[in-house]
Amino acid sequence: MREGFRQSMAWLHTWAGLLVCWVLFLVFVAGTASYFRDEISLWMKPELHAAAVTPVSDVVAAQNAIRMLEKEAADSPRWFITLPTDRNPELTVGWTSPPVKGEKGRGKFNNAQLNPATGERLAAVRETRGGDFIYRLHYDLHYMPALWARWIIGFCAMFMLVAIISGVITHKRIFKDFFTFRPKKGQRSWLDAHNAVAVLALPYHLMITYSGLVTLMFMYMPFGAQVAYNGDEKTFLAESFRQAEVKKPAGQPAQLAAIAPMMAQAEQHWNGGQVGRLTINNPGDANATIQIRREQEKKLSHLRQSMQFDGASGAMISTMGDEASAAAETRGVLYGLHVAEFANPLLRALFFLCGFAGCAMVATGALLWAVKTRQGYAKVLAKGGRIGYGLRLVDGLNIGAIAGLPIALASYFWANRLIEVGIEKRSEAEIRWFFIAWGIAAIIAHIRPTRRMWQCQLLVGGVLFALIPVLNVFTTHSHLGVTLFQSKGPVAVAGFDLFVLGFGLLLIYAAKRLAPRKVELKLNAKNKAIEKKPHDGDHSSLREAT
Repeated sequence: MREGFRQSMAWLHTWAGLLVCWVLFLVFVAGTASYFRDEISLWMKPELHAAAVTPVSDVVAAQNAIRMLEKEAADSPRWFITLPTDRNPELTVGWTSPPVKGEKGRGKFNNAQLNPATGERLAAVRETRGGDFIYRLHYDLHYMPALWARWIIGFCAMFMLVAIISGVITHKRIFKDFFTFRPKKGQRSWLDAHNAVAVLALPYHLMITYSGLVTLMFMYMPFGAQVAYNGDEKTFLAESFRQAEVKKPAGQPAQLAAIAPMMAQAEQHWNGGQVGRLTINNPGDANATIQIRREQEKKLSHLRQSMQFDGASGAMISTMGDEASAAAETRGVLYGLHVAEFANPLLRALFFLCGFAGCAMVATGALLWAVKTRQGYAKVLAKGGRIGYGLRLVDGLNIGAIAGLPIALASYFWANRLIEVGIEKRSEAEIRWFFIAWGIAAIIAHIRPTRRMWQCQLLVGGVLFALIPVLNVFTTHSHLGVTLFQSKGPVAVAGFDLFVLGFGLLLIYAAKRLAPRKVELKLNAKNKAIEKKPHDGDHSSLREAT
């Protein structure tokens, strides 16, 4: 505090952002892509593209799913049915196999994708995590216990919140700086770019950081609930997140009641709200129950309504989620803001652009520190010295994180198309290629963290992204020639191909901008020639070259 409050905030802003910026960049990139995780998942399952263009009613899809489960999972204690939506045309069924006699624990969980119109299994649907891997990556980090990962992400999010607040305090002309950009000015240009993308989506940055902490608040701050309930976590969860009662099997067979009247009653109770998921407990038993959960409606709160019915008679038993407490509704709104499931396509695109600005904010902040620090080595380099280890480490981390992550994402999509469909644990193989590609890019970046390395990795990432639509031509029947020009495929698939093409070209353009300019090369060559040439007292030629 010796230099004043604002200067101290500048120091805090710099180090709070730098220490965790590479993890935050991953979080922002994966979180931003997750706004379209359903569309990514659809693109990564080309076997579903034909079903996507032939939608059917929810009642027909549910009836077809139940008929399939009655044939193939009649002895299962629980069925799950996820109905198609506008963004996800997939009809998914899941069931739990009965536990093996003499063994403890639950039975194996099985799932299948069905054609909503016929109820038949879709043959050879490739196993993939799709957009769900990217979504979970931004808070679970993969390959480590989820609890550790969420503590790490929470720690980084808190640093992010400190960096945002201290940044607002530091820049007293923050809104004026937003309209100022001075290109080709070195450190000044990077600072202008950092200020512009930070202020452009400042409300979004504050909201997404704070709401991200709120989504896991019971893990980070459990003390209030522990004190109020004397450590009885089960009672707290039962009262705060009420669940439908599950009865024990009666041991008496009974036919399942028709599902259509229950779905109609639920939609009427929700004033037209559509059904999203069904859970059937003890199917074929007199104590069967059916829980019908509402599809995520277009409202801010993430809280969902549900209704429970008697499986044998079809009579309604209870409703849940109609009246939430103020605290639960507040958390639901913040959670809903974070995941943005309420958003229509245009608003979702706006969230995506704000997230993209967040990625640029983190990246320019990391680069700004490196550019500023390198200027302090000007005299050392002039005397033939070398830059310090800290700056070299930051340069390597910047290249590996900022330029290497697009290579990893593109490799994930390439692996989805090139790995054989029927192999075992195929989804894990796709994910391995994501980390293999990223690991190689990060290692090479640390070996030679130079401007040329920036150019090479951006170029590789750009080429991989730009060629994905070309790869789609040779590996699927729903490429741009079909989805865009013949209008025979889902729009989301065409949108994905167009985006990766545009993003790849953007990376290639950035790599081209990093190439040494011919004027600079000629000038350097001329200077070297002048240095080798003996001079007398007249230095006019040297001044001209300079």
